Amino acid sequence: MRARTTLGATAVVAVALLVGALSFYGVLSASMHSSTERAAEQRLEELADRAGGPGGKGIDALDDEIIQIIGPDGAVRAASEDARDALGSTPLPLDDDPQTMTVDGDRVLVVSEDIEGDRTLVLAVPMDDDAETLATVATLLAVAVPVLLLLVAVTTWLVVGRALRPVERIREEVDGITADRLHQRVPVPETADEIAALATTMNGMLDRLDAAATAQRRFVSDASHELRSPLATIRQHAELAQAHPDVTSIAELAEVVSEEGLRLQGIVESLLLLARLDEGAGTNAEAVDLDDIALGEVRRMRAAGLDVDGSGIHAARVHGDPRLLGQLVRNLADNAVRHSRGRIAIGVTPAGGHVFLTVEDDGAGVPAAERERIFERFVRLDEARSRDAGGSGLGLAIAQGISTSAGGRLTVDDSRWGGARFVLTLPLSA
Repeated sequence: MRARTTLGATAVVAVALLVGALSFYGVLSASMHSSTERAAEQRLEELADRAGGPGGKGIDALDDEIIQIIGPDGAVRAASEDARDALGSTPLPLDDDPQTMTVDGDRVLVVSEDIEGDRTLVLAVPMDDDAETLATVATLLAVAVPVLLLLVAVTTWLVVGRALRPVERIREEVDGITADRLHQRVPVPETADEIAALATTMNGMLDRLDAAATAQRRFVSDASHELRSPLATIRQHAELAQAHPDVTSIAELAEVVSEEGLRLQGIVESLLLLARLDEGAGTNAEAVDLDDIALGEVRRMRAAGLDVDGSGIHAARVHGDPRLLGQLVRNLADNAVRHSRGRIAIGVTPAGGHVFLTVEDDGAGVPAAERERIFERFVRLDEARSRDAGGSGLGLAIAQGISTSAGGRLTVDDSRWGGARFVLTLPLSA
């Protein structure tokens, strides 16, 4: 990672430096060429004033400059000493625009201007200084760009290495964390930067994984215990019937096997439903009349001879899976039946864009310290430890899972009679 980052940064800087160097060289070359043109044209004007008379007024006597006066027939009428030595009688090219050419092996800029007598004054200015300056600049750039690239590469390598050192420590620590070492945490650097934020986020993720793994282990342990209990009961009665056939009848054994088999079936179905809820069950949502579900539970319990108050049920429609919502209300009702002393009330009240379904009883209630834990899987309060009085400890966990999947919330507080009141809050359907 460090090498890739350094290589990438160096490549970007290399491209930027190369483009900058070429642009600088081009701008400098154009600027120097323009400056040479202006100087040549200014010198040409001075010479034109001086060479206006017959014979060129001293043009022949000039040296260190290449100057010619060309007549209308294209022949050289007058020339400076350097022009005669370099060109002889060969005239310089005439053009309205400045142009470059080679004279006696040297690069020159040629400018011309018309003077009296239909003659043309032509000046050739050496460009050796420009070429030398540009060559010096090119040499400096050829040396400076690689040096700068090397400096950038070394600096990037050191800076990236220092910046990624905490990341490498985090990576090594995380690489050593296994399923049985989820309690370990990565070091958080005291830099208060993005690396520290990454470490904090990583520790938060490890906290959640640790909590999930702990809950899973507890769940597996509890599930194993719940499943082992009815199996042990069936096995004991079967062994007893096998060892003492005269004591245990086939009918008694069949009754025990049937009861414990139903109990096993209930536990397995509850576990499967919880697994489906964990995976997002209840996505087949539709409009559901929650009051119809509540009234159905009231009729079912009254048919069993229970005193149930359903006067608080009002019309309300929600959006959800009708089968799962029916399971939720059934679990709350069964829980109320299990713990009540004789009075149960079910209510459905729409208010403020939400629907509140309440199930309350006159039992012992739920202590405030247990009101969160009661929705955990396989949790039974002390007064409900007996399997004869209660189920597997999954009913309220299933109810909580269904309420969450439906976008609602399930809570418990005190009922009007001092028992437990479960409150389901769901969004009201349009």
